[in-house]
Amino acid sequence: MAGAGAGVSGGSNRQDVNDEIEGFAVAVVRDEGAWKVTALKPSALLTLDDAERQLREMRATGAVFGLLDVDDEFFIVVRPSPSGAQLLISDATAGIDYDVAADALEAMNVEVPDLDPDDIDDVDPWEEGDLGILADLGLPDAVMSIIVGDTDLYADEQVGMIAARLGFADELSKVLDTLGH
Repeated sequence: MAGAGAGVSGGSNRQDVNDEIEGFAVAVVRDEGAWKVTALKPSALLTLDDAERQLREMRATGAVFGLLDVDDEFFIVVRPSPSGAQLLISDATAGIDYDVAADALEAMNVEVPDLDPDDIDDVDPWEEGDLGILADLGLPDAVMSIIVGDTDLYADEQVGMIAARLGFADELSKVLDTLGH
């Protein structure tokens, strides 16, 4: 799915920072048994560093993670920790077209797939990262694997499944409504 809508600029295959990326970025906090979902600035969809910085600024006492839906093509789960962020990207092939995806792969020491951008639509997507990234919050890696593996769904639908499984679907829906998504 990655590749559609991605801009080509200056000889690079990756998303031009000046191109508008659709989607959303939210911070999810589990604090004192309750979920809180907050919109991140759209710049979180451009670089992983920006997404991590915004998440670290949350300064919550409970678990914090980010959900990035990039162009409804793929999603990234970012969970900051003192030893470096835990990451999961739903489609590693997105690293060919999107800087934030390439950033995530690089942070995981995974090379961007060596595929011709014209052939991406013919390649089945695969995830990279920690499928157990949210296991301690109630989403086992086996369930995450099923969500990520359902390539018939758009990224926002997969993120919605994560929210429903963990119990913050209503909170996510309210934030997405305010974002017009």
